[in-house]
Amino acid sequence: MTFQTPILDSKPAQLALPALLVLLTLLSGCSALQGDKIDYKSASTAKAPTLDVPPDLTQLNKDSRYVVPGAPVSAAAYQAAGTKKTAISGTAPLSLGDVRIERAGNQRWLVIDRPAEKVWDPIKEFWQENGFLLATDQQDLGIMETDWAENRAKLPMDFIRNTLGRVLDSLYSTGERDKFRTRIERNSSGGSEIFISHRGMVEVYSDSDKSKTIWQPRTPDPELETEFLRRLMVKLGVSQEQSKTLVASTQAKTLSRLVTLNNQPTLQIDEGFERAWRRVGLTLDRTGFTVEDRDRTQGIYFVRYVEPNPDKKEPGFFAKMFGAKAKTSTPQKHRIALQNQGTSTRVVVLNTEGKPEAAELAQRILKVLVDDLK
Repeated sequence: MTFQTPILDSKPAQLALPALLVLLTLLSGCSALQGDKIDYKSASTAKAPTLDVPPDLTQLNKDSRYVVPGAPVSAAAYQAAGTKKTAISGTAPLSLGDVRIERAGNQRWLVIDRPAEKVWDPIKEFWQENGFLLATDQQDLGIMETDWAENRAKLPMDFIRNTLGRVLDSLYSTGERDKFRTRIERNSSGGSEIFISHRGMVEVYSDSDKSKTIWQPRTPDPELETEFLRRLMVKLGVSQEQSKTLVASTQAKTLSRLVTLNNQPTLQIDEGFERAWRRVGLTLDRTGFTVEDRDRTQGIYFVRYVEPNPDKKEPGFFAKMFGAKAKTSTPQKHRIALQNQGTSTRVVVLNTEGKPEAAELAQRILKVLVDDLK
């Protein structure tokens, strides 16, 4: 098995001292990647390279992670207060106490019978206890977002790290960063719906000499979102074993497709408006749109969108935005409108005046949505 060379000063495969590089090469042995674990807390002890991002995105802080002392606080009182269980089609229960999990496609979210103002502070504590710093904290909009952080559990636990410990630990980097957005919405019954979406970036070489690196988006990880939802359930009063049972009980369905109606590209979702609204909102968060406002009554998300550069061949929805010589387009504002059709919902793209957007652009935007909804 191979040893993953540490990253120093944002340049992969490079150490400050040649002698140290020789030592690492000689002593490196078989390493076991811990891809099944999550550890963002220990990132506070490691120096993370600054991400080179375009002006339209928020610049990352150099010291973007910290650990809040103490263990997570359990809301055991909520668990003891209610023992109702809801079973669906004879499967395992999908709710415990006042918390339940729902799923459509590759998306999951929590529904809790508590008002949004009662869950806001516990969710803030949850992210801090998991080693994150909040970059966005807007309770009036129901949105909080973490700063970029590194999952240190992905680093190889080899002979060097086991022997020298923290002396060299700060020289290691996975070359990946993650951030999470939490969106909280009120439902008609007075409770709250909680959505967690992931965005990731990966460090790559920007030239053939491998002397410079840049950060590019990588595919969102639904399983990582699910794991944090499960952990949040524990924070809200569900036990570890119960949370695993609830997550395993959810079943995936494919319910969305692109169609053309009246010469206008349309996203057809075979679900009622309420579930479609939740899913489209989570997809917008996950795929990198900036949701500036939303009107649930009218079924409209007001979004900001930077159109991809067709000349760039790099993968990723916003790939053209990353790179030393990349040209950034002017952000465009649109309205993502959901139309209630009873047992189904249609989604169309409108311009700022509320009129249908140009067919070609609308098709590209809806294609991004449907790919994630599947």
